[in-house]
Amino acid sequence: MKNVKKVLLLISGWVSLAIGILGIVLPLIPTTPLLLLAAACFFRSSDRMYWWLLENKYFGHYIKNYRKHRGIPLKAKIVGVTVLWVSILYSALFVVPLFFVKILLIGLASYFTWFILSLNTIR
Repeated sequence: MKNVKKVLLLISGWVSLAIGILGIVLPLIPTTPLLLLAAACFFRSSDRMYWWLLENKYFGHYIKNYRKHRGIPLKAKIVGVTVLWVSILYSALFVVPLFFVKILLIGLASYFTWFILSLNTIR
């Protein structure tokens, strides 16, 4: 049973990592929380994968910054909020025909903007 748990945690870690990587370029997918989830899954299932993720030159800084400062850099906030609103406004104005869905998109963008801006800013 212990091996099954480790395998499920390892799979969950890889899925979280894959979706977190998508979050780097897609505005509504939160990168840092998914990378933190992947790190937690790897910590409980594979020391090798955990340390690989922490020392990775592309993903490790997300986890280390959040752990150390409980926040994200100002540049990440600016880029995140800008990409979020450009893509949401484009979708709401030119792609989505349903008014209800447009309102839902604006609401989601507002929530994620609040969430990003409420994190500590790392200088």
